[in-house]
Amino acid sequence: MSGALGIVALVALWWALAAAGVAGGTIPSPWLVLSTMWSDGWALYGPNVQVTAVGALQGFLWGNGVALAIAALIMLVPRIEPLATQLAILSYCTPLVALGPIILVVFGGRTPTVFLAAMYCFFTTMVGAVAGLRSADPASLDLIRVYGGGRWQQLYRVQAIAALPNTFAALKIAAPSAVLGAIIGEYLGGVDSGIGVALTAAQTAYNVPRTWGMALAAAGLAGLGYLLVAVAARLLTPWTAKETR
Repeated sequence: MSGALGIVALVALWWALAAAGVAGGTIPSPWLVLSTMWSDGWALYGPNVQVTAVGALQGFLWGNGVALAIAALIMLVPRIEPLATQLAILSYCTPLVALGPIILVVFGGRTPTVFLAAMYCFFTTMVGAVAGLRSADPASLDLIRVYGGGRWQQLYRVQAIAALPNTFAALKIAAPSAVLGAIIGEYLGGVDSGIGVALTAAQTAYNVPRTWGMALAAAGLAGLGYLLVAVAARLLTPWTAKETR
């Protein structure tokens, strides 16, 4: 309910700013943006959204896969944690917009799109997964140890399950971040389709309503990613919903 009220308030504010002619009239009304999106139709939005979604999904899978693997490796070999943490912080602090052109020159094609989407996911998921793995019940870990189990048994029998809530919380953030990374990768050039390419074309043509429409499409794609992860979390970790209530 509060989310719906927030959206209504945001749209009302948008409409008021457009009616007041704020920013030199460069804020179109919601109705004008929606009508432009309708006239542009699926022919413009369909292929571009699909291309960006595929790139974001690939980056999401790669970035989160590597992050989860390193988090698990930290639990199995604790001595590597300082190095892994430093690498994660380095990936987070590195200006990816500056790194993207290097990837474009070396690999070309859509590689920068996938790479940036993966990098935007990596840090958040690794930190969340490590925190979740460490939240396992010490008594359960001691029980595994008493029965002769090692770190591997502790990892997949206890820690992996305990880490699910934190991991899914990180994945919820990573899903919109992957969309952002994919769009930034498309901004760098080397591709001929995608939301980033369509945004650049609309800006170059000074088509303000279409620019806003593409921004809404990007927001919708990011929201869809968040929603899908949230649904998966609700299905795979139902106990967290009960605890919230």
